[in-house]
Amino acid sequence: MTPLKSATNGMNQSAVRRVNTSVVLRTLAVSAGPMTLTELAERAGLSRRTNELILDSLIEAGWVTELDRVPTSGCAGRPARRYELRAEHALLAAVRITTLDVSAMVADVRGRVLGRAQRPLRAYQDPRSTLDDAAALVREALDDAGGSPDRLRAGAVAAGGAIDDEGVVRRLVHTTRWEGVRLPEELGRRVRVPWFADNDTNLGALAERWRGVAADHDNVVWAVLGNRTGLGILIRGAVHRGLDGAAGEIIEAHSIPVGSVENHPVAWLTSPEADRRRIALERFEAARAGDAEALAEVDEFVENITSILTTLSWTVAPSLIVLGGGLEEAADVLLPRVREAMRVARTPAIELRATCLGRDAALIGAVKMALDRMDTELFGPLVPGA
Repeated sequence: MTPLKSATNGMNQSAVRRVNTSVVLRTLAVSAGPMTLTELAERAGLSRRTNELILDSLIEAGWVTELDRVPTSGCAGRPARRYELRAEHALLAAVRITTLDVSAMVADVRGRVLGRAQRPLRAYQDPRSTLDDAAALVREALDDAGGSPDRLRAGAVAAGGAIDDEGVVRRLVHTTRWEGVRLPEELGRRVRVPWFADNDTNLGALAERWRGVAADHDNVVWAVLGNRTGLGILIRGAVHRGLDGAAGEIIEAHSIPVGSVENHPVAWLTSPEADRRRIALERFEAARAGDAEALAEVDEFVENITSILTTLSWTVAPSLIVLGGGLEEAADVLLPRVREAMRVARTPAIELRATCLGRDAALIGAVKMALDRMDTELFGPLVPGA
C-alpha cells in the first residue's frame, strides 16, 4: 500500500487519512519489534508530522502503545520515541475445510496463533451444514483464544477446488454440490466480519513464503501429490489463480498421471484420513529399514512425483518447489530420490524443499490472506486531522 501525500486525483482528505493510517498500521504490523518515529517515517514514506498525528490517534484508540524512552549509550539528547502495535487489539480467523473435517484458528494481527478448534464434518456434500460447522468452530477457536467477538475483524477460508478471485467455488473434483458457493458471503452471514477465500494449496504457498522455507524465493510451487493432489503457485510473490481459480488444479488434467498412485499406501501421506496416513508412515519406515517391497512402492511414487514436477519445471519454471500436505513427513526418503530423478531428467536447476509448516500451512496462509487485505475499514479508525 502506497502512502498519499495529499488529496489528489479526486481523493478527498478522509480517504487520504484512511490510506495513510493503513500504511502506518501495516508498517508496525510487519516490524519485528518496536519502531522509532524516525524509522517509521522512513519505512512508511510519510512525513514526521503526519506520522505523529496518526500515531497519537492510534494510541488514543488503543491500537498502538508508546513505549518508555530508552537512552542509547554514547548518544546525546533525548531518547527516541518508540512505538509498538498492540497486536491483540484485533483478531483474525482462519478456517480450513477438507472432505472429512473442519479446523479453525484465531490469530492476532502479527499472525501469532492464539486459539484453535477442530471437529469432523457432519456432511461434506452439504455446503450449508459444512459452513454452519465452520462458523461454530470459529466461535470455539475465539473462546480458546480468550477473545471477544467484537475483536474479530476479518477471516479467510481455505478449501479445495478451483476458487476464483471473489472466493466463489467454480469447480470441485468428485462433486458438483459446492459449485457456485460464495464462500466469503456465506461465512459472512454466519460470522459477521469480512471474509476472503482461496484454494488450500494456494494458501499453503502463501504461508510458506511468509513463515516457511520459501521466504527467499518469489516464484514458488507448493505441491501436494499422491492421494490428494494440487498445486499452489506464486509468481513474483503473488498467488496465481488463473481463469476461475483453475491454476494448479491438475487433478482435473487427465493427461497428467496424478491419479495413477492415489490408492497406493505410500501415497496416503496426503490423505485426509488419519488411519491411511498412519499406514503410509509405516510403509516409509519399512523402506528406511530396507524392505524391498516398500522400496519398490517408494520408487514408483517417486517416479510419479518426478513426472509431474518435470512438467512443472518446463511450464511454470519456479525457482523453488515445496512438498507439503503430508509429504514432508517422509522428506528424508523422498527429497533425495526426487532430486536425483529430476537431475537425471535434466530439468532446470529448481530447488526442492519440504514444508516446515506441517498441516497448519493452509490455515497460516489464510491468516496471511486476511492480513494482506489490511485496511482501516477492518483494522483501525479513521484519523481526524491527519
